[in-house]
Amino acid sequence: MTTNAYQLINDLRTALTAQLPDRRAWIQARLEPLKAKGLAHDHIRLLGTGLLARIPKQSQMQLAALDNLRYQQACFERASSAGYAPACAQVMQPCEQLPRGALIVQEIVGRAAQLPHDMPLIAASMAALHRMALPPESERAPLINVPDPLQAMWDEVNTQAAYLPQADLPSQVSRKTQAELARFQTLCQSAPRPMRRLIAFDGHPGNFVIASNAQHENTQREKAYLVDLEKCRYSYPSFDLAHATLYTSTTWDVDSHTVLDVKDVEAMYLSWGTHVDSALAQDARHWHLPLRRVMWLWSVTWCAKWRVASKAARKASQDGEDWSAQNVDSELAAHVRERVDHYLSEEAVAWVIEELNALEKRLHSS
Repeated sequence: MTTNAYQLINDLRTALTAQLPDRRAWIQARLEPLKAKGLAHDHIRLLGTGLLARIPKQSQMQLAALDNLRYQQACFERASSAGYAPACAQVMQPCEQLPRGALIVQEIVGRAAQLPHDMPLIAASMAALHRMALPPESERAPLINVPDPLQAMWDEVNTQAAYLPQADLPSQVSRKTQAELARFQTLCQSAPRPMRRLIAFDGHPGNFVIASNAQHENTQREKAYLVDLEKCRYSYPSFDLAHATLYTSTTWDVDSHTVLDVKDVEAMYLSWGTHVDSALAQDARHWHLPLRRVMWLWSVTWCAKWRVASKAARKASQDGEDWSAQNVDSELAAHVRERVDHYLSEEAVAWVIEELNALEKRLHSS
């Protein structure tokens, strides 16, 4: 165990003791850090309790520390009601030991997703989220619920795209990225808008845990649980389906790394459509491909942003985002850097554009 891990364990135990003195089982539990896989959180298992401490390193939503916790709490509470996400047990306030606070959440014990075998399970999990009825407008806060999610996505992508000139991109990558940005701008200006639902927005395969649940008659049924919830919003389901199947998503996480072919992607969309109502399935069908292109643009512009921002020193503030590579261990930083470099390469960009074009032909012919 590293020195940083020891310190984090001690800080968590001190915070638990101070904030939750009645939770003796939590305070006395042996604390075990999980391997760092993400850029936004550390995770510590409270052995014997069935719980994890989810400790932010930054807010990808650019929120203040307490607002970030409240936002994530709402994500877990709303997504878990669909039956395919862990529950949130406790919010720990920001304090001296944990400047960004922590969430105590249910631990889902299972295995990493194996693709394409588990794609039907991921489709069912996402569909459960998308089947949920939209709450009244007055009850959607604090989650993002903008009047025009497509325009909001353009604004977000365009903000990230400001890093492209500094990201040292090959000329072909710049040209193809700009062409997709122009296509996206046209979509915003001319298109109607699809149905919106509660979506995860960060449902890449590495954020799922496949777990078995005992059922009646001694049978077992596996479910895909989405365990990383901090970006939920009221937007378009096709964003989730894209993020689950894009090349930049399926090859991100070491444990679930797979290159899907076009037939696998088409099967994912078809599987999802069997789990939602026919009106949503029919409406989304026309949006799967254009919003897939948009989601790839979001991913590749994020890569450019990370390539630039990760070189900065760690921020002193405990609010907002902080992509400094100093916030993560060297192994994780090296992995992210390798993935970012690959996704910004001519080879990877050409692969994605070819896949998008091939998928367009298949979807239009079906």
